[in-house]
Amino acid sequence: MKQRAIKIALTTLVLVGAFSGLLYSTLRDGTEYYKHVEEVSGEPSRWYGKKLQLHGFVVDKSILRRRDSLDYRFKIQSNGSVIDARYTGVVPDTFKDGSEVVLKGTLGPDGFDVAPNGVMAKCPSKYEPGK
Repeated sequence: MKQRAIKIALTTLVLVGAFSGLLYSTLRDGTEYYKHVEEVSGEPSRWYGKKLQLHGFVVDKSILRRRDSLDYRFKIQSNGSVIDARYTGVVPDTFKDGSEVVLKGTLGPDGFDVAPNGVMAKCPSKYEPGK
């Protein structure tokens, strides 16, 4: 009777360990944090190198595009906190001054590096409720 209980306990332990390992390896690469600019800028070193989805608003007149290229530099802000960002690629038509954006990428000491196809912008005028 005691051996049967030990077998059940060992089997349960192996199954829980295998399931935990599988879950960890699956979520490790695909997990991203969704944060607002003010949450990240309060303690930026904590977020360096982690995959983030960063929510904020494009600072007016901060969008700079290198001539004859798709290299963009801009700033995003939320509740008074500002972070520099850079992106290479085609931006959505709704990406402009003051637009609400969610950027996918990683934060580093020199700003936020946006991943390819990592700019999601929406135009506030298209989402206002009807009167």
